Amino acid sequence: MTVTPIPAAIQVRDLVVGFGDRTVIDHVSLDVARGEILGVVGGSGSGKSVLLASIIGLLPKRCGRIEIGGVDLDHADAVLRRQVANRWGVLFQQGALFSSLTAVENVAFPMLEQLDVTRGLATEVALAKLAMVGLDARDGAKFPAELSGGMTKRVALARALALEPELLLLDEPTSGLDPISAGDFDTLIATLHKTLGLTVFMITHDLASLDAICDRVAVLVRGRFAAIGTMAALRMSREPSVQAYFKGRWADAPANDRAAAPARAGS
Repeated sequence: MTVTPIPAAIQVRDLVVGFGDRTVIDHVSLDVARGEILGVVGGSGSGKSVLLASIIGLLPKRCGRIEIGGVDLDHADAVLRRQVANRWGVLFQQGALFSSLTAVENVAFPMLEQLDVTRGLATEVALAKLAMVGLDARDGAKFPAELSGGMTKRVALARALALEPELLLLDEPTSGLDPISAGDFDTLIATLHKTLGLTVFMITHDLASLDAICDRVAVLVRGRFAAIGTMAALRMSREPSVQAYFKGRWADAPANDRAAAPARAGS
């Protein structure tokens, strides 16, 4: 009996993205399996955020193919593209919350935009999503300017989960957090991944996050993947650019070493 393979959650083939005469993503190919947590690392300017933006269609590509759940977005009509887009949730690096909306209104926004629901129902579901990430109704009534860095990340995560996505894309989710808050956020992502059956594509510079929750890690160097594998395999890699990246002070430290650092109040 022939078994039909399950499409990858994300499949990228020969992707090229650039600006003017500069090529940022240079013939990159990548598969993200359903249900895995893939971490993407690389130095500043290596193309990590550009890759994420290209995958979700925020930046045009020069060539290549991108499929989400087996759907080639270049050949999908507007209805199918919208259906596919509703299957992913994105947490942008700085949270990207609407400053004029409260936390609960930020989380409700995608539901009101994309679904045929009442404002009351959207608010009820938004409060449930906030509870899912460890926040309560009092937090939901706050505006972004009143939130700590850790709370902003959690609200942005709740918004990314608003439409019950299968795929979660995270751009530096622990950036700007103190070590304890970052560790707590990793635990939250791992819990949501397990309980909701999510596939997670995570850009990060935090080696402790890679150790704590990632199944595989892809190292992006000057717009190309230098290596893709488990953290154990990458630490044994003889590729100079990979060795250089993992020789930082976190390279041999377990993820829970973060706990040695003091927590910042209100995270």
